[in-house]
Amino acid sequence: MAKKKSFVLRLNPEVYKKVEKWAADEFRSTNGQIEWIITKALKNAGRYKEKDKN
Repeated sequence: MAKKKSFVLRLNPEVYKKVEKWAADEFRSTNGQIEWIITKALKNAGRYKEKDKN
């Protein structure tokens, strides 16, 4: 498994609640959902390729 970087993320409480609900609906952790959202946005913007995982 690849190493992961830890950092603090501050979110508006309402945004967090919506992400938390979305994660539960898709059987993911909130952290996993945020990672999925960011990865999807990077791919959509052409800034992420599978070989870039490092």
